[in-house]
Amino acid sequence: MAIDALQSTLQSIQSVASQAAGIQSKAVSDAATTGFAGELQQSLRRVNRMQMDSQSNVRAFQAGDPGVSLNDVMVDMQKASLAMNMTTQVRNKLIGAYKDIMAMPV
Repeated sequence: MAIDALQSTLQSIQSVASQAAGIQSKAVSDAATTGFAGELQQSLRRVNRMQMDSQSNVRAFQAGDPGVSLNDVMVDMQKASLAMNMTTQVRNKLIGAYKDIMAMPV
């Protein structure tokens, strides 16, 4: 009877541990998607989407689509270009910060 009690206690401890591990892994994955890396990844996706939308508008204008005006094409191209330049500057700042940290004496 004592063995049965120990086994049930062990099973309850294991179930609690597995639940805790599930909560911990979910918290880690949530932190990764909402943290700095997640924000950076979402930003890169937005810049990519802007580039793709700009290219599709250019193609539509070149094809003679009456719903696409030259003004819209030019504004979309400038927005995409500005977003890409900003992304490049952020990348350069991150690389500079990484190099500074690596150059610090321990």
